[in-house]
Amino acid sequence: MNKSELVDNIAEEAGLSKAEAERALNALIKSVESAVAQDDKVTLPGFGSFSRSSRAARTGRNPRTGEPVQIAASKGVKFSAGAAFKAAVNQ
Repeated sequence: MNKSELVDNIAEEAGLSKAEAERALNALIKSVESAVAQDDKVTLPGFGSFSRSSRAARTGRNPRTGEPVQIAASKGVKFSAGAAFKAAVNQ
């Protein structure tokens, strides 16, 4: 499912126009992005939670030459599915 299909589905389920559903989806995405960027955890009961994770600097290897390469520390996003979401997927 891509974003436009998701917008269509939200519009149908919530009885909204496609434009309203897209604005709502964009607002949700922006809110989650800004909260996680500020190192807040976003929890949606029954669905899951988004949190920021840190990856330490490490030494990798260039697969073409075999030379060691320094990989800088970085931050990423972690999603943990909620129990109800896991149960729905496993039915």
